[in-house]
Amino acid sequence: MTQSPAVLPFGRSGPVRIGERAARVLVSELARINDPKAVLLVDASPESPVLAAAIEALLPGDTLTVVPATSSSAGMLREHMTSLGPWVTERVRVVDALADADAEGAVVAIVGEPVTGTVEEAHATVDGLGKYLANGAVVSVATPAAGRADSASGELGRQAALHGVGSDLLLRNNPPLRVHRLRFTPADAAAAVGMAPAYRPSSVPLTRTMHVDSNGVAAAGIALGLAALARVARPTSKMWLLPALAAAPVAAFFRDPERDVPEDPSAVVAAADGRVLSVQRLSDERFGDGEWLRIAVFLSVLDVHVNRSPVAGRVVDYFVTDGGFANAMKSEAEHNVAAYTVLDTTHGTVVVAQRTGLIARRIVQRAPIGSLLAKGERFGLIRFGSRTDVYLPADAAEPLVGPGDRVVGGSSVIARWR
Repeated sequence: MTQSPAVLPFGRSGPVRIGERAARVLVSELARINDPKAVLLVDASPESPVLAAAIEALLPGDTLTVVPATSSSAGMLREHMTSLGPWVTERVRVVDALADADAEGAVVAIVGEPVTGTVEEAHATVDGLGKYLANGAVVSVATPAAGRADSASGELGRQAALHGVGSDLLLRNNPPLRVHRLRFTPADAAAAVGMAPAYRPSSVPLTRTMHVDSNGVAAAGIALGLAALARVARPTSKMWLLPALAAAPVAAFFRDPERDVPEDPSAVVAAADGRVLSVQRLSDERFGDGEWLRIAVFLSVLDVHVNRSPVAGRVVDYFVTDGGFANAMKSEAEHNVAAYTVLDTTHGTVVVAQRTGLIARRIVQRAPIGSLLAKGERFGLIRFGSRTDVYLPADAAEPLVGPGDRVVGGSSVIARWR
């Protein structure tokens, strides 16, 4: 990673501001790491929602170094930390400038104001943090989602993160933002074991325990839009009721409930809700030598279709194979279109296959290569009836389910490491 001067004019945000939801996404990597860690926050101000979210996410063993947005605001930040009490002042250190921060120590670095301007300026902002990062560290930065800055945002997402974590579009921020979580050196797969599932803005909360995937919100919105158009075009007709009534069940198909993930480190959890079709040992040279234990689960149209990682690990490969769209319950489904996510774990290679079915024609995968996935973490979905297969090293895992068993994604233990 190229190094830039230690002191840089971060932010350049002008009227663009980060709201509470965007702030939560910016600190999501901090919030999911349970082990003690060092965190760096630049471009901070006392009233910043990013600073508030970062302090809220701190655990007892964490340390947070805060760099003010302007040199004149360091004193105000120190006073603000003091006002928050001894628990905060013991863990938060305010420095006058980035050059005063500890080198090569931060596991997470957060830019507290949106980065605007040219591609070069965006890269300079992120590259300037390089000397302060530990290996495998994540940089979280927001860029405007419209205008010239969006070009810089696209380049940042495509080029800067050689071992990237991902980007999210936040339309509910005013104005909309893209939040990038970038990694410039590969992370150790073992680091995923100590992580909690990441906060995903693609999951829209309805209640404390029930969410709807953003795909469902969009689909329901389209249905309601068609209903409105039909009502305007033919006010005497009742045809508008069809799309209007379809909006609720369409949204319900994309429901995304919260799940209690087993803490047992030897447990392998289901990647999806559904019924176990088969449990078998087989060979597949695409994933390496030796035998694999494959547990296949069929998802009906009534099941939750959000997919979750069965184990903790690092995404090392992702590929899609062409094929047909046979009924996912039949043997011909072996040759359906499928997306394979390959994970490196402390127990060896694990693969999750998202297979299309007779109705399913769209696979969504949101975990780019280089990402760390916690056990039970959401990483994608399949639209409508489908099938999800989990491949485990046969000699390292013992199956705990059989054909016909019902499983719940992220909660049901389908196998155990030996």
